[in-house]
Amino acid sequence: MKLVSYKTEDREHLGLFINGHIYNLNSCDKLIPDTMAGFLEGGVDLMDRAKKVNSDIFSGKMQAKEEVFYELLAPVPHPASCRDGYAFRQHVASARRNRRVEMIPEFDQYPIFYFTNHNAIQGPGDIRCMPDHFQKLDFELEVSVVIGKKGRNIRASEADEYIAGFMIMNDLSARTLQMEEMLLNLGPAKGKDFSTVIGPWLVTPDELEPYKVPAKPGHTGNSYDLQMKCFVNGVQVSSGSVADMDWTFAEIIERCAYGVDILPGDVIGSGTVGTGCFLELNGTGLLNDPDYKPQWLQPGDVVEMEITGLGRLSNTIIKEDTDWSILDLKKQLVNQ
Repeated sequence: MKLVSYKTEDREHLGLFINGHIYNLNSCDKLIPDTMAGFLEGGVDLMDRAKKVNSDIFSGKMQAKEEVFYELLAPVPHPASCRDGYAFRQHVASARRNRRVEMIPEFDQYPIFYFTNHNAIQGPGDIRCMPDHFQKLDFELEVSVVIGKKGRNIRASEADEYIAGFMIMNDLSARTLQMEEMLLNLGPAKGKDFSTVIGPWLVTPDELEPYKVPAKPGHTGNSYDLQMKCFVNGVQVSSGSVADMDWTFAEIIERCAYGVDILPGDVIGSGTVGTGCFLELNGTGLLNDPDYKPQWLQPGDVVEMEITGLGRLSNTIIKEDTDWSILDLKKQLVNQ
């Protein structure tokens, strides 16, 4: 089942995406709320009702009216929170190699995550960025999950049961802002909080069963061989698989839920797949060729991400018409 959030006449709705068409769930079953947040709060009961509607429309048993004029939103437009993990060893190892530092052994001991701005979630369409964001503006190709029921102190062996669905995620990053913050061992904060893109729809785990593969040795939880690709202006720049995740979502959820509640509507990203951002690609290119020309996102660029079973997420990068800069506010050091 593919769930979408969309807008008509400035009002948000919850719908099903079936064979290229969108159907409003509430109009098919009045017990289903008309927002993703309300739907996720209803847990398994509402999920089962939605799956029945989905099956009935798909089979022709139910004749539902499709939406014609709408704006597609992020599947979870207002997450309860948004965390991003660090699950792909290849990306971490490559980024550290490119900086000529050793791989950090703690990566293999426990999964980590950071909180990003859940009020800066966006879906398909235009992404407006400030001038400072274009100081090394980057995409990050990721997969994400949304939590479907409340839990606390969850074991990894049980954590997959808390996943309501999967989405593509683009964790946009302003690298100049990010790197200056990380010098102070705090952040990434302003380097990340202007936009995190998810979409185009939320895919329930049952649809991904055909792609299930064993987790990597020594790890617990479901893993899926879903091919991941990113295109910038039609040119493929990244390639990987969700199966390349070293830490599973179950293990990341286990850490997220330690001593704290996870809630319906929480979004959790995987972290960047290997080759999944310009920071890594530029570093590898320069390591192999001193004359390599680094690439960063520019105004007008079209970023498209594609993951098997999860669809294609497309965004156009727009530059705000302003000269306002927080980089210009940095205090200058004075020699004493």
